[in-house]
Amino acid sequence: MSDRLPPLTALRAFEAAARHMSFQRAAAELNVTPAALSYQIRALEADLGQPVFRRLNRAVELTQAGRCLAPGATDAFAALSAAWRSTKRLTDSGVLTVTAGPAFTSKWLAPRMYDFAQAHKEIELRFLATLRIIDFDRDEVDVAIRFGLGHDKDVYSRPLIDEWMTPMMTPDMAEEFDTPEKLSKATLIHDDSIGFFKFPTGWEAWCKAAGIVADTAHGPRFSQADHAIDAAMAGAGVVLGRVSLATRALETGRLIAPFEVGLISEAQFRFICPVGNEKRPHIAAFEEWVLEEIQTSQRFAEGRRMVKASDLL
Repeated sequence: MSDRLPPLTALRAFEAAARHMSFQRAAAELNVTPAALSYQIRALEADLGQPVFRRLNRAVELTQAGRCLAPGATDAFAALSAAWRSTKRLTDSGVLTVTAGPAFTSKWLAPRMYDFAQAHKEIELRFLATLRIIDFDRDEVDVAIRFGLGHDKDVYSRPLIDEWMTPMMTPDMAEEFDTPEKLSKATLIHDDSIGFFKFPTGWEAWCKAAGIVADTAHGPRFSQADHAIDAAMAGAGVVLGRVSLATRALETGRLIAPFEVGLISEAQFRFICPVGNEKRPHIAAFEEWVLEEIQTSQRFAEGRRMVKASDLL
């Protein structure tokens, strides 16, 4: 028995017809006539030596051979299409698709998009905000900015930001709660998105690092870090804010971080792309810009007493 494959056009016709269970709809998708599509399928059946469809009066159904062939044909064409799109992107330096978590996208990337666009008018940025781990080829993404504990494999991965937290509040609230001890009377806003951290980095840990005693069990809780920061900007309370996400609010003065103690977690943001793609001009330009932007926010760590969460155990 020969393993020679039938013509690609015949397999493509079969795959479309099997997916639609209709010769007419498959022909419309492939922009051919139903007669031409039927001819391709008959040629495939001749090569195979058995029918793949059972022709009924107004419908078709797959034979046992057709049911055996259809899943592999669909997977093969999907893989071929993905490989083709991925290969074409190697020559496309005009569009850059970046994925990051919703909080980082809204609080860090989106406010700075205009600055990047002005500096690199030849590059069109597209954002995909999701916590889902991205497949670069399947999802047609160029760069991922991921947050967590690391362990990236088989990709180019560069650390960007080591996350740390400190109390943040509006200027008006900062006048009222001007010492760490007074936080015992403040409404404490909780960011539950940090629950996966290896070492506790919530309010209880920060109070321990600051050497104060306070009831930290009360206050509103948010599952998303950006929502907790938004609540603090609205004056709803004091948030133990992640500086990476609150940088723009601190720069504009909407939030103030008045206390010297910063709590360092082991989590970090990383710049990730397929190995070798970091050298492509538009990706290299984006990476350089991100690193420069991060450097401008390092001043918020100056003069603070940083405590590692792991040292509080």
